[in-house]
Amino acid sequence: MDAPAHPRLALTAGEPAGVGPELLIRLAATPLAADLVALTDRGLLERAAARCKTSIRLIDDDRDDRRPREPGTLRVRHVPLGAEERPGQPDPRNAGHVLATLAEAADGCLGGRYAAVVTAPLQKSSINEAGIPFSGHTEFFAESARAEVVMMLASPELRVALATTHLPLSAVPAAITGERLKRVLRIVHAELQSKFRIARPRIAVLGLNPHAGEGGHLGREEIDVIMPTLDALRADGMQLLGPLPADTAFVPAQRERYDAVLAMYHDQALPVLKSEAFDRTVNLTLGLPFIRTSVDHGTALDLAGSGRADPASLIAAAQLAIRLASASSAHTA
Repeated sequence: MDAPAHPRLALTAGEPAGVGPELLIRLAATPLAADLVALTDRGLLERAAARCKTSIRLIDDDRDDRRPREPGTLRVRHVPLGAEERPGQPDPRNAGHVLATLAEAADGCLGGRYAAVVTAPLQKSSINEAGIPFSGHTEFFAESARAEVVMMLASPELRVALATTHLPLSAVPAAITGERLKRVLRIVHAELQSKFRIARPRIAVLGLNPHAGEGGHLGREEIDVIMPTLDALRADGMQLLGPLPADTAFVPAQRERYDAVLAMYHDQALPVLKSEAFDRTVNLTLGLPFIRTSVDHGTALDLAGSGRADPASLIAAAQLAIRLASASSAHTA
């Protein structure tokens, strides 16, 4: 069978009581050059379309049907809810539904049925309240694929990867080890090559302390851990800048020198990225054997059910997934 003209993207709606279902409807109404398959409850999407006052034709997904998507249509692989959603009020009875959609997405990507998965936001607390240990999309997909992963946030102007993610600031210094930095930088380097087609990636590495430690006067992590690690990886052929002071690493003159940044902790670099391009920033999981992109915002429970949620970040996530999938397809053709 010939390959489809457009990549087939799996879409997950995330928390049923959040804005995710409405965002999927808004996305389906755009002329994206992709075949979209929503992995969720059909009735949930019907109700979301009514709230958005948007006419979308839902089509039961046939895995063998590779006809191009018509405007205003959305394929659906029905995954039933545990309980009908109440916008703004997450229900732990739907935890199984949410996890089932993620499992279908992971299995489909690993099995080659989908070129990528694009995820809407979920409510981790609701899943945990159902008695199911769960820490997030990234960890779920990493476990499904048995892969080591790195979180990257990307906008059209800037790519930022994280050495640590959701840790208390007091726990960050102990987590910045040479082993961790080597593992993360190797993944970032390899993914910039394979997914972004950058032959010789240039990665800027931020210091942990103010002024990158000021020669040891403001902390020794740069001297004792970061610099020796970068030197070892440079010897392996990586192009690494730093450790750079975070307060000057993002000025225009510096940005011309690198293709991506590795930040030591969550709030070290992401405020810069989000202040510049909040509605165009995409969460990308590096290290998976498939493409996964996501919105860079939460479930917006206060907006759920209003039909007014802004789909810009989900559209950006889908567009990036399309570009990466198309580049991958062209590279392997």
